[in-house]
Amino acid sequence: MASIDVRAGCALCRDANPLQFDFSYAFQPIVDVHARKVFAHEALVRGPAGEPASSVLSRITADNRYSFDQACREKAIRIAASLNLPSHLSINFLPNAIYRPEVCIRSTLQAADRHGFPVERIIFETVEGEQVSDGKWLAEILSEYKRMGFKTAIDDFGAGFAGLNLLADFQPDMVKLDMALIRGIDQSASRRAIVAGVVFMCGQLDIDVIAEGIETGDEANCLSDLGIRLMQGYWFGRPQFEGAAREADIPMHPA
Repeated sequence: MASIDVRAGCALCRDANPLQFDFSYAFQPIVDVHARKVFAHEALVRGPAGEPASSVLSRITADNRYSFDQACREKAIRIAASLNLPSHLSINFLPNAIYRPEVCIRSTLQAADRHGFPVERIIFETVEGEQVSDGKWLAEILSEYKRMGFKTAIDDFGAGFAGLNLLADFQPDMVKLDMALIRGIDQSASRRAIVAGVVFMCGQLDIDVIAEGIETGDEANCLSDLGIRLMQGYWFGRPQFEGAAREADIPMHPA
């Protein structure tokens, strides 16, 4: 376990002052191109009027990290429920804001119950850019979430800490390929070889692969040929602020 003082963490959550800023969410679809339906929507943090994520994330400090992470979960579930999302909901979380998974998850369970959103349709996804020095601690967090019935995803697989060592300690329900591997994959033999290897490895471990950052039909076609069925990116739909694209308006095939 990471060297985090549990009592201090509890106090930070229990006694924390309310956040001094507001935020909201945009939702981007993740499409299952084989089933031709929306598999999930990823909740992407935005400012209260749709400002970029950076306007919110730049205000996170050591003092408000715990309360922000908890507020994110509740708000994402509340907005998704109000939109009557029929798909899974992917919520990014801050691993460094977790001091004891079974305690920190309580408010999420309460929010899901309060808003009538099924736990089994919630995916916890490691947040992009969050640096985690203790891979085993992250594996412990994800294992606890999976035990409680949530789905789990490792974001930016192939970049930074999200690599093979983490996968050796924990097998999530899905991994999201780092965007750098996707860009121009239809024109890059090396990227195709690497992605093909990841797809084969994840197949052996019963892990679904999500390709994100897809911007062209050629990229989508190439990824489909490599055996990837779950795709996300501007080709399929841009994030919609406090809304979700109608399934009928989303391309349900690579190109």
